[in-house]
Parts: sequence; structure tokens; C-alpha cells
Amino acid sequence: MERNRLFWASRRGMLELDLILLPFLEKIYPGLEEEDKVRYQKLLDCEDQEMFAWFLRREDPQDADLLKIVQVIRDTRKQVF
Repeated sequence: MERNRLFWASRRGMLELDLILLPFLEKIYPGLEEEDKVRYQKLLDCEDQEMFAWFLRREDPQDADLLKIVQVIRDTRKQVF
């Protein structure tokens, strides 16, 4: 997926998700392995409420690929800010 499309897909209906996903896209995504980039793109197809719960560690995704990219995002949040 091209960078502009990723940017717009990463903009969500929730400000909280924008504050997590957009800095991640800008600072961490370019250095990811290709498999993790594909996982991130898959994550963007998920519902906002699901992602919000995952990032707040209220729940974990059942899908192993989604769990991996959610963990990457959780672990890199401190690097982004």
C-alpha cells in the first residue's frame, strides 16, 4: 500500500487511535520487516473499538498476526513520543 493511502487509512474516527497510529506510521513503520508491514495493513481493516481495547491492553487479538503487530505498536509507543 502506498504511503498516502496508509496515512489516510491510519487516520481513524477516534483521536486516541490517531495519536497512536500516525506517529507509529511516521517513525516506526518504514523500518519494519515486510511481514510486519503486511500485518499493519491487516490491522487497519479492524474496527476502531477493537484496536482501542488492544492498545489499552484490555484485550488481545485472537489472530496471531494481529497480536504480533499490536505488540510491536505497544512496545514502540515510548519511542514514538
